[in-house]
Amino acid sequence: QVQLVKSGGGLVQAGGSLRLSCAASGSIFSINAMGWYRQAPGKQRELVASITSSGSTNYADSVKGRFTISRDNAKNTVYLQMNSLKPEDTADYYCNADIVGYYNRKYNRDNYWGRGTQVTVSS
Repeated sequence: QVQLVKSGGGLVQAGGSLRLSCAASGSIFSINAMGWYRQAPGKQRELVASITSSGSTNYADSVKGRFTISRDNAKNTVYLQMNSLKPEDTADYYCNADIVGYYNRKYNRDNYWGRGTQVTVSS
């Protein structure tokens, strides 16, 4: 009923930039918070950045000043602009959204995850 489709990611040299995007589609009534998480090999998944429906943002200390999260509510899309990338940013990145959908004749609030996208930063 609701899907998150992401794009972006890839291989970049240290100091470079990448942009991730994630679009929600389906029977959407409203979207609350959206965010990006990442998981490096052998590590737990961690929050990178989040943004509320009104635009308030929150960042992990490790990415403050380098990453910017934004969203386009008209397009149900969240973005992550990653600048000054470091090798330690290498991970699989996942988008996440708190969505109220309308299906099965009722409103349903669920937490959705997009598929991971690999970001590799070479030194």
